[in-house]
Amino acid sequence: MGAPTSHMMVKILDGKKLSSSIELKLARKIKGLRTKPKIVIIQIGDLPESTTYIRNKKNYGERIGVVVEHKKYEMNIKESRVIADISKYNRDHDIHGIMVQLPAPKNFSIEKVLEAIDPKKDVDGLTAINTKHLFDNREAFIPATAKGILSLLEEYRIKLVGQKIVIVGQSSLVGRPAMLALLNRGATVTMCHKDTRSLEKETKKADILITAVGKLNLISKKHVSKNQIVVDIGINITRNGKIKGDVDFERVGKIVGSITPVPGGVGPMTVVSLFQNLLKAYSLQT
Repeated sequence: MGAPTSHMMVKILDGKKLSSSIELKLARKIKGLRTKPKIVIIQIGDLPESTTYIRNKKNYGERIGVVVEHKKYEMNIKESRVIADISKYNRDHDIHGIMVQLPAPKNFSIEKVLEAIDPKKDVDGLTAINTKHLFDNREAFIPATAKGILSLLEEYRIKLVGQKIVIVGQSSLVGRPAMLALLNRGATVTMCHKDTRSLEKETKKADILITAVGKLNLISKKHVSKNQIVVDIGINITRNGKIKGDVDFERVGKIVGSITPVPGGVGPMTVVSLFQNLLKAYSLQT
């Protein structure tokens, strides 16, 4: 009976629970506002995952009293048309946040579109100005997933100053902003990716291991060590339609100290963070 007990000892970093408690706070705050915060979510094409993510955001927004407008464009839309609409939203005082659901179609120049967003309304923190603020530790809007990681670690009183953090996955949406946000909190951050040699050697040394690759079972028990904190941001759909992360949860869970589940870890926190950013944008604009 030894193994199951050791598995029971792993602490689950529950993003679903935290997201529900923040939801109540946000709803109370919004109830007291003169006007309702409003966000426009832009979707280009109809990637099923994007549609699901947007539906989750819409539901969450409605529950806390935010107006969510979903603007959907055909796959072959011209950038200039989307940019013209964004300029209109930038000028509209009733709209406080604008975001583009990524990824965008391959042939689409997403940079131009993102740069068209007014940095004060850039609740996803992806414009060059907000990225530069993050780089310079003058954060305005931290990208939602990176912010979600910080909130989750904070909730469980996980210290960041001086901690050795290893991030696997260097995407500009998750890995890189998370690296900067954690450096800004005083952590020592090592960045790994698919070409890192002897990945296990790097990941084992971490106090906190964060993975955001999107590769099933990439992190096995040979990648982790005792008492580590593991944050899994990978999303993989298995053959039988289940959502799993990058971490072999069952086996890794028997070794490490704390772990985020997938689903129910960083995912819900990403949605919350977007709306926290929206409220911040609202207060900067009203």
